[in-house]
Amino acid sequence: MTDKQSRILRAAVEVFAEKGYSGAATSEIAQRAGVAEGTIFRHYRTKKDLLYSIVAPFVAKLIEPFVLRDLYPLIDNPHPTFEGFIRALLDNRIAFAEKNIKVIKILLQEVPFHPELREQFLSKVAERVLVKLSNAVYHYRKQGQIVDLPPLTMIRLVGSTLFGYLIVRFLFAPSGWDDTQEREATVQYILHGLNRKN
Repeated sequence: MTDKQSRILRAAVEVFAEKGYSGAATSEIAQRAGVAEGTIFRHYRTKKDLLYSIVAPFVAKLIEPFVLRDLYPLIDNPHPTFEGFIRALLDNRIAFAEKNIKVIKILLQEVPFHPELREQFLSKVAERVLVKLSNAVYHYRKQGQIVDLPPLTMIRLVGSTLFGYLIVRFLFAPSGWDDTQEREATVQYILHGLNRKN
């Protein structure tokens, strides 16, 4: 990759993360990259090609090996308790989100509207993680630490709770957000639901 291409990609990540694909103008990307707008189109035929050049490598080179490599030891060698596993999983995903928040914003904004990106994400990430997380569910279910629900149901319930926490923390956290309290509330919700303590 040339220096100009690197500058274009860095500028595109910033603009796409701030304004989304539809709101991003190639003229602004060019201005931030310090290149002429025509230079962008010499390297990337369309704005969509520019988006894919950011997201596709992120999925293939970062999410696939890095996220999965980072996640697999946690899943393959689960903590002795389900609570410890959930806490470690939450810490792991927070650390990943902190390092990659700009590209994650682009993924969240664009994957639902671009079938090619969605398919790439599902085939490279979701299917592999699903199999491994199902094994973790069987492990804790066999030990009697969690209820007897289908693995996909358990993964959906836990995953949507963790994902909801991450979305609010990184994208919408209101002033006065107490992260320690919110983290603990998230873990307790996964472990006990909304039942009142007796």
